[in-house]
Amino acid sequence: MDALDALLNRVSAPRLMAPAPDAAQRELLFRAALRAPDHGQLRPWRFLTVEGEALTQLGEVFASSLGADASADALTKARAMPLRAPLLVVVIACLQANTKIPVQEQLLAAGCAAHGILLAAHAQGIGAVWRTGDMAYNSQVAAGLGLDAHEQVIAYLYVGTPERELRAVPTLQVSDFVRRWPATDSPD
Repeated sequence: MDALDALLNRVSAPRLMAPAPDAAQRELLFRAALRAPDHGQLRPWRFLTVEGEALTQLGEVFASSLGADASADALTKARAMPLRAPLLVVVIACLQANTKIPVQEQLLAAGCAAHGILLAAHAQGIGAVWRTGDMAYNSQVAAGLGLDAHEQVIAYLYVGTPERELRAVPTLQVSDFVRRWPATDSPD
């Protein structure tokens, strides 16, 4: 698949099953992530891979973060979250405050790294979906994942084999999102 095809046709695959990507495919996923724009070459990201029994362990971390008053349904749902795919990639922004590069740019760079993984997955025929939710912003989950104070989860990328055919890419009109500045009366 060429680069433009991957860019123009990537869609999320929310229903995933085994097998997970093999070692060679994973290498390409992470090599693509490492090509993200990176002002100052800070490399403000790192990744955790979670699979097998570790998915169940992460579900326990999620459940324990809900507190003692959580309902049985909420606990069950939290425990099941990591089990949505055979491989979960946790994308972590490693923010550096003492640099000329604004923290916002570092967050965006880490987001671009996550997007690189999604594009590389699609290009290889691997299904993937980016999720966040409360567990991405929970300090107990961050501690359970071993994050330092200057780090934050920005994405949970669920990766595996699509359970069904991917949906069609929605048709969007570029003109709905792009305008000339300053505005003129003449057509583009």
